[in-house]
Amino acid sequence: MKLVKTLALGLILNAAAQGVLAHDYKAGPLAIDHPWARATPPGAPVAGGYLTITNTGTEPDRLLGGSSEAAEVVEIHESTVTDGVARMRPVEDGIAISPGETLKLEPGAAHIMFVDPAEPLKDGEHFPATLTFEKAGDVAVEFAVLPMGATPEEPENHDAHGAAASQ
Repeated sequence: MKLVKTLALGLILNAAAQGVLAHDYKAGPLAIDHPWARATPPGAPVAGGYLTITNTGTEPDRLLGGSSEAAEVVEIHESTVTDGVARMRPVEDGIAISPGETLKLEPGAAHIMFVDPAEPLKDGEHFPATLTFEKAGDVAVEFAVLPMGATPEEPENHDAHGAAASQ
């Protein structure tokens, strides 16, 4: 009987850990995958946040912005290159996500900008944020912090998220 109780407890704890390690979120028809940010040096005035949003519904939605205790302001930014000059600016009306469309927020493209971070973002840590959508409303997510210079392919490594979440 003791072994059965121990096994049952182990299964419950494992299921709970899976929820903690999950890095995908659902908000109605929106699937939000792998929110991540790059580590920042001390005193950095901004930090970039990246993720993928898929609209599986029949109506468009719009990512408007967000908030986080990790930064003074959370904005949606776009990067453009005009005449060989790269520019980054806030997107005033957010970014539309049409039905069946996947929006990738990634380095060098549209992304989330955490302005005036409260503390430097450190590799292996996580921080909470809320994404605000026109129709889906506010969605709480957690960003995994990857090393400085991380590439968009690296967040697909679920083991890295799990290792960071268990620290």
